[in-house]
Amino acid sequence: MPEFVLVAMGGTFDIVHKGHIVLLSKAFSISSKVIIGLTSDELAQKRGKKTLNNYHKRNETLISTIKTNFPNHSFQITKLDDDFGPAVLEENIDALIVSGETENQGKILNQLRKEKNLSPVKIVLVQMVLAQDGDRISTTRIKNSEIDVEGNLPSID
Repeated sequence: MPEFVLVAMGGTFDIVHKGHIVLLSKAFSISSKVIIGLTSDELAQKRGKKTLNNYHKRNETLISTIKTNFPNHSFQITKLDDDFGPAVLEENIDALIVSGETENQGKILNQLRKEKNLSPVKIVLVQMVLAQDGDRISTTRIKNSEIDVEGNLPSID
């Protein structure tokens, strides 16, 4: 029996990589249902992110990734036009899945929930996944051809 009924997490998921799979895996392992906030194109741009894929393509890829890696799990994807989306308003959310990169968001979220008289969510920290070179796996590093989606360094022929 899962620890939580409903957890939330968010991300841009421009290029789905091993770090994303670990975050999703944690979310699905501890909850009956996962709400995933998928960053809108507008929010990504506002944050200074240059995505390779538009929202529609990122949504399709995320759905495919979940169905392939986590079949028979319940999830919902919502468009994130702000930092928190439904996690601020949804009374039944039990926990927020965060990485080291987004850990501070949990504290901010709980403050916003408190202002709306909602109970705080548990913050579940998932450690960043490291690439072969010991630095973290990130979409930026993949785009720069420093590593692949698994965190492997390019082979030198």
